[in-house]
Formats: sequence, structure tokens, C-alpha cells
Amino acid sequence: MKNSKFAWLLSLLLVVALFLAACGGDKEEGKETTTDKEKDDATKTEEPEVAADEEQVLNLVMGAEIPTMDSALATDSVGFDLLNNVNEGLYRLNQENIAEPAISDGEPTVSEDGLVYTFKLRDAKWSDGSAVTANDFEFAWKRAMNPDTASEYGPYMMNGVIKNATEISEGAMEYTELGVKAVDEKTLEVTLEKPIPYFLSLMSFGTFLPQKEEFVTAQGDNYAKNSEALLYNGPFTLSGWDGTGLTWQLLKNEEYWDKDNVKLTQINYDVVKETATAVNLYTNGEKDRTGLSGEYAMQYAADPDLLNESDTSVFYFKFNQERNGKKSPLANVNIREAISKGFNKEDLANVVLANGSTAAYSFIPRDFAFDEDGNDFRDVNGDMAKFNAEEAQAAFAKGLEELGVKELTLEILGGDSDLAKKMDEYLKSELEKNLPGLKITLKEVPFSVRLDLDTNQDYDIQNAGWGPDYQDPFTFLSLWETGGGNNQMSYSNPEYDKLLKDINGSLAMDPAARWEAMAKAEKIIVDQDYAVAPIYQRGLMFLVKPYVKGIVSHPFGGDYSYKWAYIEGKN
Repeated sequence: MKNSKFAWLLSLLLVVALFLAACGGDKEEGKETTTDKEKDDATKTEEPEVAADEEQVLNLVMGAEIPTMDSALATDSVGFDLLNNVNEGLYRLNQENIAEPAISDGEPTVSEDGLVYTFKLRDAKWSDGSAVTANDFEFAWKRAMNPDTASEYGPYMMNGVIKNATEISEGAMEYTELGVKAVDEKTLEVTLEKPIPYFLSLMSFGTFLPQKEEFVTAQGDNYAKNSEALLYNGPFTLSGWDGTGLTWQLLKNEEYWDKDNVKLTQINYDVVKETATAVNLYTNGEKDRTGLSGEYAMQYAADPDLLNESDTSVFYFKFNQERNGKKSPLANVNIREAISKGFNKEDLANVVLANGSTAAYSFIPRDFAFDEDGNDFRDVNGDMAKFNAEEAQAAFAKGLEELGVKELTLEILGGDSDLAKKMDEYLKSELEKNLPGLKITLKEVPFSVRLDLDTNQDYDIQNAGWGPDYQDPFTFLSLWETGGGNNQMSYSNPEYDKLLKDINGSLAMDPAARWEAMAKAEKIIVDQDYAVAPIYQRGLMFLVKPYVKGIVSHPFGGDYSYKWAYIEGKN
């Protein structure tokens, strides 16, 4: 279950179970999920009996287009979800959501000081029949750190973890000096900057996937621009994707080392952004699973196919403090406070979304991180930045006075799905009602366009979301470091930066002090600087056909694994 409790900062031997996640990167609302029954099916390790005449084809909808399939450039849930199914790294999250060796042939050898990991690779092949080698990992990781690649996640995931990554990011070293080396074709040596308790869990994350140097070089600028310009070493291959299209397929990879455990022969995807359309496709039998929200969640509340799931993704407002090279009105802390407190989160979650999502009064999700005694991190700070119209109006009036204006127009950047539009319309209504003098305009764009606008810092307020990359509050808090790759909003606070440095530095092996420092950092970002405004923690409701079995839903990393999925009882 996504809300299962894990001990916080386990020993290095146990930390493999603290796996990494998912989707990091800004999340796209409308993610589908798996059911408790499916999870029960998925956790059965015995091979399912599948009828010989049962067609093993799964039909799914996706809420957004694929922004990129280049693992060095992916930053979103769609890309990481697909990469998780068509490629494989040193580790993979298994059916119990534990990171276990995949391309790595067993556990690595670790030096006495905990800094050097030596991995032996199993016999695995790319989809063109060539061997997966240690150089494929060295090349891919160094490519992600090459400034010419312009990877966001390379520096974000490797800085402070892999030796020399920080210096490379700062321009003090060449990317070729990254602490990863192919000793021979089957041996990969990784040197860390310092002992990292959760390092092995990171090895299942998409940024650490291998890439074949000869193929990438031969493709040049065309690499990963369509399904033919990619190689695959995972359970499936991608087919029928032209780089911008709204439909594609996953096909069983006959070169995959563990192909005998892959039952599905094909997965058909169509991008569907309107809930009504997706529900119609489901009820007509054209799709096997679809997410629900709002009126549809209420309409199908008693349907036998309806299932619910909690989620560790948090959605929030990003307040951009600098746009087009100039300070924006959101550089004013009082304006940020006013907006943070100026809308009713409970009504948004319960009435507008109505899909099991809950109002968020913090940036770290509930049922995600726990200390050694099983206490939820969420309870340390309690509720912050709660809806309070009077406090919001007072802060807004003060902010307007400081800006020397009597009214303000701001833009909310959001998605173009049916649910995203309804949510942003509600937020516009609430903010304009509760903050007289504020006018909100809505900019509703496809997911890939929103990612570009975010990267270029071309927005005022953004309705964004984040899913954790590993099971530790730091995966959320590290987003807002000054100059960080994901801090596209010009937020900076020296006290906050120092806390981040201490959390994974001097306090790394002091769980109690580290826990306290993370709580202090969260309070600064949410309830002091109002740099971001939490909106809701996502819950999910969906319809799934009873013949769909064995899909594994991950609270971290790619959202789903279809390696163990199968169709039973459809005929």
C-alpha cells in the first residue's frame, strides 16, 4: 500500500527497501492507479496460470502526451512511467515495492568506508540484440551531467551523491570526471561523495538508466525523438510514437532477460484529457481502466469496478518571484501569504476533485515518512497556511501598499485536462472573491508546454505537483535550494539553504536532529516565506475491469509496472 509505514533512515543493509520513486518531476493530474485487489495479485510471487487462448492485450488511457523519452531529459510522471516499463537500470522496484537487483547481478560490493560500490552486471540485451554493458551506464550518467545535454535531473539527483557531480554542475570540473567507471564490460564502479543511506534505492530511478553510446551518437539530434530512435532493455518496447502523437503502444520485448515473466504482449495507449470521454471509452469496452473525479466519482460511487487509492503526490502553487528578468509582484511575501491563505482547500478537495484527495496544509505528504518510532513526519508541524479570509485580506492589503498599487492581475498556469480546468476555475473564483482587487487570468496548456514554461520561468503562479523520488522528506525540501535545477521561481533563503546542507551533511547520521531540521525547513518554505502554497494531497478513484490482474502501482519512481500484469477471464 502506498501509505504503508517504513522506518525512517534504516541501516544501509535495509535501506534497499526504502525505494525511490516515482515520478518525480512535476506531476500531471489525472494519474490512474491500481487497486488493492491488483496489489494482492501483484504480490503473489508464483507465476499466474494464464489461459493459452487469452489475448494478453491491455488498453489504457494516458492523461497527457509524452514530453520526452530521453532518460537524461525526463522530468515528468508520463516519461518516467513509460521509461520504467521499456528500460531497466541496476535496480528495479519489485512487486512488493522493494528495490532489488535488476541489470545488477546481485548486490554490489561496498568498500569499508561506504564510498565505493562495485556492481557486476547480468547477461542482458538491448532490443537490437547487443549486450548491455557497464559502459552504457557510465555513458548515460556522464551524459546527464554534460552541460550540453541540459539535463535537469542529472545534477538534481547526482549532486552531493556521486563524486564530483557538484563540482561539475558548478563548472569547476569536466563531466568526464564524474565518479562512475566501467572497469570492464560487466563491472561498474561508482564512487560516492559521502555515504548515502538510500543510495541503492536511487538506482531504480529513471535518470540512472543506461544508454548505448554507439546508438545515441549515431542518432545525433534525432535520439529519442520517436519510438524508432530509441533502444530498450526492459520488459517492453515502445512502438507507434512519432514524438508528438496522442497514441502509442508497448510491445513485449523478446530480448528482455526476464521475458518469461512478462505475460502481456501489447499495451495500447491513447491520450484522453476529458473524464467524460475516458469513462465512455471504458463503458464501451474500448479501455480497461480509467480515472474518475468530481461528478463521475460520485456517479460511480457504488459501481463494483470502482476502487480507491491514496497517493504521495502533493499539488501546490509555485510563486514565481522573477519573470522576464524583472521582479514580479510575487516577490512580495505578503502577496504570497494572501494567496496561500485565500482559498478554501477543503471544498476544492471534497467537492471539486471528489476523488479521495485531501486538503494539504503542508508540503510533505501524510503517510509518507516516519521516524524510528513510527511517528508521521506530517504531525511535527501540523497544519500550516490554513484558509483564513481575514488574514489573507490583511496580508493582501499590506502587499498592495508596499507595491504601490491598488489592484493586481496575476496569471495561473495550469493543465488543459478537464479536471485541471475545473480546479483552476474554482481557484480563480475563490481568490477573486476573497481578495478584492485581485484579478486572475487562466493559462491552460498541454503538459509538455507547461514544463517548458516552467523551465523558462515564464509564468506568475503555477498549479504544479510533485511525487517523491525516494522515501525521505528531503526529496521534497531539496526542490527549493537557491539555484537548484527545480527552483524555477527565483526563491532564495540562506537559512533554508544551510538547513538543506546540514540535513544531508553534518546531520546525515543523526536521525533525531535531521528530523528536526527538516521540519524547520518545511515551516520556512510554507509558513514563513510562503514560497509555495500546498493545495491538496492526491487521492485516486478509478474504474478497472475485473479481468485486469497484476499491475503494480509504485508510490515512487515510475507510477506503474506492467511486467507482471496479465489478462484473465475476459473471454
